[in-house]
Amino acid sequence: MTSQDDTRPTGRRGVLRAGAAALLLGAAGCGSGGKQPVATPSSTGASPTSTTTPTTSPTSTPLPGPPLWQPGPGEVQPDVKRRAVELVAALGAWPPGGQGAEAARARVAALGLPPALADAAGPLAPAAPEASLEVIDAQYGGILADSASVLVVCRQWTRQPDGSVAEGGVTVDVRLSRAAPRWTVTELHPGAPGPPAEPPPAALAKVLAQPRIELPPGALADLRSGSVHDSVMNAMLALADGHALSVSVVRTGHPLDVFGTTRPSDHPPGRAFDVWRIDGHAVVDPATPRQLIESFMRAAAAAGSYNVGGPIAIPGAGGQFFTDDTHHDHVHVGFTS
Repeated sequence: MTSQDDTRPTGRRGVLRAGAAALLLGAAGCGSGGKQPVATPSSTGASPTSTTTPTTSPTSTPLPGPPLWQPGPGEVQPDVKRRAVELVAALGAWPPGGQGAEAARARVAALGLPPALADAAGPLAPAAPEASLEVIDAQYGGILADSASVLVVCRQWTRQPDGSVAEGGVTVDVRLSRAAPRWTVTELHPGAPGPPAEPPPAALAKVLAQPRIELPPGALADLRSGSVHDSVMNAMLALADGHALSVSVVRTGHPLDVFGTTRPSDHPPGRAFDVWRIDGHAVVDPATPRQLIESFMRAAAAAGSYNVGGPIAIPGAGGQFFTDDTHHDHVHVGFTS
């Protein structure tokens, strides 16, 4: 995102196995908690929407059960993110037999949110008898005084009719507005990267072979779709020469316009990516060395980005660097082509 290019006042982890939804979500609503270390997503495995592990029966292999993501120190308006994560967890995870629109609406209503939000779940609620979900990260797509966009980056496991487990994931743009006693959700927009391109993009193999580039399912599907510019993948590779980078958002799941404006963002056309963790340190964490973040931002500019946003104000000719509340939790790297 960019305050210039993608600051939409709109912007780790969580799982909700449907039976315990009310309890877990209730606990998430009170306590600041802390960021949980996230499992390293595979950037070299099969398509994030179709990895399947055979099992002998629908209940022989338990689905993964990561803890519900919680905002840690350094967050701007932490309960806004918590609220968005609660909804996504309620829609993207359910116990055996908890599938279907009616059950999803009931889980949403239990959060005090409009049940009709379940009707927009799309790929977040596939037809499966059981599902679990991990929130890898929740970042702002934009944050204003009375409205926000939270980009909830997910990995999901679903039980298949034959008992196998399919691994996928999606990034969801959750829109919220200020309300009492807590912010409310007004819309959600799950990303839809589309099928892999044939032939695959030329730079894709190099990105997938670089272990220092960590990609969540939605971002990986974006790269495979052929809709991301080579400038993005080349910059990822250049940055990986000096850093390990955990990407959060590339193209899908991001607002079309810079949040709060009518200015198009560089993300949907595939000309930008966001990084939420550098060398194992979360950008939002106050304990992360500022020198590390500044060094990474400067390296992004050296890799060709015209618009680098993050939590640090860096002087630079032509406004190449910027900072604002939206970018306190990630580094935005944008390109003109």
